[in-house]
Amino acid sequence: MDSLTQATLGAAIGELILGRKLGNRAIAWGAFLGTLPDLDVLFSPLLNSSWNLWWHRGPSHSLVLMILISWWLSRPLAKLWKRDKVSRSRAGWFVFAAWSTHVVIDCFTVYGTSLWWPLPWRTAWNNLFIIDPLFTAPMLVALVWLAFLRDKKQLAKRRRLNAWGLGLACLYVAFSFCMKAVADSRFDGDLARRGITPLRRFEAPTPFNTLLWRSVADCGDAFWIADVSVFDPKGEAITWTIVPKHHEALDGIGNQPEIKRLAWFSDGWFIARPNVKGAWIGDVRFGEWRTWGVKDGMVDLRLVFAWMFAKDKPGDRLIALRPDGMDVGAALGRIARRAIGDRDSWEAEPRLVGIKGSMPEPLRTVK
Repeated sequence: MDSLTQATLGAAIGELILGRKLGNRAIAWGAFLGTLPDLDVLFSPLLNSSWNLWWHRGPSHSLVLMILISWWLSRPLAKLWKRDKVSRSRAGWFVFAAWSTHVVIDCFTVYGTSLWWPLPWRTAWNNLFIIDPLFTAPMLVALVWLAFLRDKKQLAKRRRLNAWGLGLACLYVAFSFCMKAVADSRFDGDLARRGITPLRRFEAPTPFNTLLWRSVADCGDAFWIADVSVFDPKGEAITWTIVPKHHEALDGIGNQPEIKRLAWFSDGWFIARPNVKGAWIGDVRFGEWRTWGVKDGMVDLRLVFAWMFAKDKPGDRLIALRPDGMDVGAALGRIARRAIGDRDSWEAEPRLVGIKGSMPEPLRTVK
């Protein structure tokens, strides 16, 4: 998740474990340790694009490294806090708690986290968007408030405030799993009525909310993609957009190391299109930016995570393509309206755009 959330959660853990002994220093140390796993980005300039896909949320987010770092830091931290009577075991558990909670909330998103490294599996529970103010705000408000309570007589109030912040954040996580279950049942029911049994499927929340959910179903040669709000009438038909995979576009280059790493990173949730320089590849897990009105009655879909593979390019042959020039305010406004059940503001005849060297690709829908 975002760095502010990581730091806030780490600070809350710091207050929980060492606040009584260190006061506001526990908040500061917790915030620092809560963001430490994401310092893997400092090495990103040394790696090419495909290796960065392996490295980010990779070894630094693994259970193995959590244990080793906690053990390694426990001695110097216990020595630093000797006057505050912090034992080595308590210091080690503090590091482990701040580090591990960072990793756990990263697992809430669709990106995938190498919790079990060096094993190749990545963990993603898909219940929160990468930035969700409703998760972060309770902890942040509580921490800002309690940071001004420095008198020893106010320790009990500090702990209560921190417990409220953490408790509300945990309740929101539980709420997100409940909403995910509601959306999951809607998607399952609709596919069953159509007689469709996908090879696999996942659902994840759309930006900044847990009310509007996006599902991607792997139906063999194509992905079926749809959105459902928990406020949609139960049993109402869902509109699915069919996006062909066209993995044959990688014939002849599929054995290249960059393509193999990209296929591993996406866990097979990718589409491909041919290009004179090599191929365009898009990861369907992260959603798409929608643009309405470019052509009357149509909506343009541009995948958030996409790459160009230029087979003859010297150096880094995998080029990340990110959507630009998007009207973020308009898109978020439509997400909000769709989340409360307004389908007319969201659905239109879709086109896949953003494919280098290709015209917009009309997509079929099943209504």
